[in-house]
Amino acid sequence: MAMHADQQWRHTWRERLADVDTESGLLAVLARAARELGFEYCALGMRLPLPLSNPKIVMLNNYAPSWRERYAAAHYVSVDPTVAHALASTRPLLWSDDVFAGAPALWEDARGHGLHTGWAQPVHDIKGVASLLTLARSHEAVSAREADAKSAQVAWLAQAAHEALAGLLAARPDGAGSIRLTGREVDVLRWAADGKTASETAEILRIGERTVIFHIDNALRRLGAANKTSGVLKAAMLRLI
Repeated sequence: MAMHADQQWRHTWRERLADVDTESGLLAVLARAARELGFEYCALGMRLPLPLSNPKIVMLNNYAPSWRERYAAAHYVSVDPTVAHALASTRPLLWSDDVFAGAPALWEDARGHGLHTGWAQPVHDIKGVASLLTLARSHEAVSAREADAKSAQVAWLAQAAHEALAGLLAARPDGAGSIRLTGREVDVLRWAADGKTASETAEILRIGERTVIFHIDNALRRLGAANKTSGVLKAAMLRLI
C-alpha cells in the first residue's frame, strides 16, 4: 500500500471511529475494517487494571452466537494462548498449530466453528490497560506477504480501537473517567502514598490535621474506596496522583 493510500486509509477509519458513541457502534466499524482487510470476524477484548483481585474484562466480537456461547461455557479465556500473549507482549501473533499446542481443545473447537485463521494484535497503554484486537476468517492462512503488507494497518487499527473503547468505558457513569479529584485531594493522597500520616501531611501542607482527614475522606468517597490504602492504590492505578 503506497504511503498516500495508507494515509488515506487511516484518515477514513479515524473519522469513522470518531463518530462512534456506543460499544455496538464501535464493533460495527471494526467489523467493516476487518472485512476490508480480508477477514470475516473481529474481536476486541480489554482487560482493565481494577479491581486488582479480579480485573474487569470487556469483550466485543461479531463471532457466531454458537462460538461465543461455547467459548464462555468452556472458560476458554483462561487457557487461550492469544490472551496470555496479549498480557505479556505487544507483538502481533498469527494463529497456528504451534500457538495453540497447549490448548488443543480450544484449537479444535475454534476450527469446528469455522475459525481457521487469526491475527492477534495486542495494545498496552500507560494506565496499565491491555487490549487485544483479533481478526479471523474461515479460509486461507495469513501468508508472509499478506502479513508484511497489512501489519501497519492492523497495528494502527488495534491502537485506534483500544483508544476508542477506553474512551467509551471512561465516559460511563461508573467509569474511571468520571472520577475527579480536587487539587488538595491529590496532594493529601500523594503524601499518603509516600507513607506520611495525617499529622505529617498537615505539617507539610501547612493546614490542619482535620482538614487533611476531611480531604482524604472526600477522595476515598469519590474513588469508591473502603480505606486509605485501597484509595491510594486505585488513584495511582488510574494515574490520578
